[in-house]
Order: sequence, then structure tokens, then C-alpha cells
Amino acid sequence: MNLPRLCNNLSMLPALAVLAAALCFATTGTAQALAGVDASPVAVGAARIVVGGGILGLLALARRRPTSPPRAAARRGSTAVLIAVGALGVLAYQPLFFLGARENGVAIGTVVALGSAPIATGIVDAIRSRRLPSGRWMLATAIALAGVVLVSGVTGGAVALAPGGLLASAGAGMSYALYTVCDKALFERGWNSTRVMGTVFGVAAVASLPVLLAAGTSWLLTPNGLGLALWLGVVTTAVAYLLFGWGLARLTAVTVSTLTLAEPLGATLLGLLVLQEQLSAVSAVGLALIAMGLAVVSAPSRRREEVPDATAPA
Repeated sequence: MNLPRLCNNLSMLPALAVLAAALCFATTGTAQALAGVDASPVAVGAARIVVGGGILGLLALARRRPTSPPRAAARRGSTAVLIAVGALGVLAYQPLFFLGARENGVAIGTVVALGSAPIATGIVDAIRSRRLPSGRWMLATAIALAGVVLVSGVTGGAVALAPGGLLASAGAGMSYALYTVCDKALFERGWNSTRVMGTVFGVAAVASLPVLLAAGTSWLLTPNGLGLALWLGVVTTAVAYLLFGWGLARLTAVTVSTLTLAEPLGATLLGLLVLQEQLSAVSAVGLALIAMGLAVVSAPSRRREEVPDATAPA
């Protein structure tokens, strides 16, 4: 048996888990296009979190461990802050993303939101850990972001951009950074991935319920509407974030943020295969760049980038 090769293969598993999560995320647009439901983006986004966050919350409750000895009040308080900020990030991402897409178009809104997410994560994580991201991560992220821009098709011609939309899209990227870094901080306190994802998304699900009721629920009574809510909740949220959390527990937050740039790659491929969309030569180059950046950031290196997770399994 080749032990070094086996170790390298095992070290790839967290990256593969995050890539699989990103591919689950990538089905969101195709699922909505196929469902064709008459519902606002806010209603769809809230239903997604209510269903998916509720499932994750119930899983966390089912796997709850016996209460540990009381900790210092300050530590308990800071943990509550991490949960609250993480849940706020989950809640804010959807409406900010959809607002940015509405103001400046889906392509530009997606590029700004997805492109700002790893950058914001790098900044927030650097402030928290007092450590700059590695040069390898910066190179891989730059390559992948260039690919995202090319795939989006926003490179052709001048476009009048709405400042409010740009702020909303950038806010979506910052929201992603907040819940990613908060989740990582909870992992470092000995929480396992099921508990972290269940707690943060469970809180977000409870807070999303009144949003869903206010946005309208009649579309959920149709077969397509119910099917869409279940797909988005079960696959793109519950399954996706279990995979995401398992990978995040073992990788740095900045690495995970770059790996999730596989989402536009997967969404583009689904558009080609399922929705019969056309692929331009520029977009093809963009897909290749995204794949190259993901390969660079996920390839095993001599200096292990994974963070030990000896506290608990997923």
C-alpha cells in the first residue's frame, strides 16, 4: 500500500465534500426555471431556509449530547453572539442576492455576490485569526474569479450599474463571509458540523417563518411549488450544508469560500444539459479557469491546510 498516496486521497475528501455542496447549490436556478412557480424570490428563499434549516435543526436536536459542565458566562455569551451573527448572515444572503440581481441583472448580481464572498471571507478571517491567507489561496481565487466573470458574460460592452444593487450584491458576499467565519469559530470551540449547521440554520429557519408567511404561501399548495420548496430545502440546503459543514470543519474558511465558486461552473453545465442553453467561447474559457482555480486550491500540499477536527465527527 502506498501510504503517502492514501493520505493525499484522504486529505482531498473535505475539498470534495465542499465541491459536492457547491454542485447542490448550483441546482437552485435550474430547479426554479423548471418549476415555473408564481412566487417572489423572497418567498422562495424563505421557504428554502424554513425547510432546510428546519431539517438541520431537527438533526442537531436528535444528535444532541449530554450537557457539558457550565462554562464561563463570557464564553457562553460570545458563543451566542456567533450563533446570532451566523444566523443573521444566512437570513440576509437571500434578499440581498435577489435585490442585487434585480437591480443590475442576474449576471452582474451573481458575479459581484459570488466574487465578493471569498474576498470578504479572507478579510473577515484575517481580522479574526490575525493571519493573512496564503499566496496559493490568493492565486487560486484570482484565477477562479476571472473565470466567474467570463462565464457570466458581463465583459462585453459598457453597462450602467445601479449603486444600490452593487451594495446589495456585495452585502450578500459579506453575509456569506459572516456565517462561514462564525461557523468556523464554533468548530474551533469543539462543536461538530451537525451541531453547528443545525443550530445556525435552525435559528435562521425560525426567523424565516414570519418572512415566508408575509411573502405568501399559496404557491406551496401547488405540486410544482411544493416540489420546488422540498428540493431547495432538502438538497440545496440540508444536504448541501451538511457537506459544506463537514468540509469547513477540516479546511480553512478561506479555502472553503473559494471552493464554493464551483457553483457557477455547475449551474452553467446544468443550463447546457438541462435547459438547452448555449455556451460561448468566452464562457468556455471561463469554465476552464474556474476548474483550474479549484484544482489549485484543493490539491494536496506538503503543508496540510486542513484544520484538525479531533473534537467530534460530523
